[in-house]
Amino acid sequence: MRLFLACLPLVALLSAAPAAAHSGRMAIEGPVAATVLRVIDGDTVLVRATPWPQHSIDVYVRMRGIDAPELRSRCETERLAARQARDALGHMLPAASAIYLTRISGDKYFGRVLADVHLPDGSDPAGSLLSNGHVKPYQAGRRQKPACF
Repeated sequence: MRLFLACLPLVALLSAAPAAAHSGRMAIEGPVAATVLRVIDGDTVLVRATPWPQHSIDVYVRMRGIDAPELRSRCETERLAARQARDALGHMLPAASAIYLTRISGDKYFGRVLADVHLPDGSDPAGSLLSNGHVKPYQAGRRQKPACF
């Protein structure tokens, strides 16, 4: 029994190896079904994901590839743009709407994941926000300061 318990961490590590090798860190390809609980801002939603039958988890999901203006900015112009981005996302993803998460990985903030978000019809809310000018493409590194600084 002790040998079995001692081997469990190794089994878990080896089972995650294919996903980790693909992205450099643990990732789940999905799709994982989820229900929107609340839109947080222009690029983050709180969802109830159902990765396995009869099991769910509430988790914050940052939408991959976009960067929304900050609601807590010192710049009034950026705060206004942030509210518009959040409201636009809220129209696309109202509470209780069904979505699918793919390419799910950890984010730099604990408790939040990074994922592609799709509606059941296959549409991409992040792409819509980009094409409507509510968000910018995410470029790793430091954020650009708003024009009012």
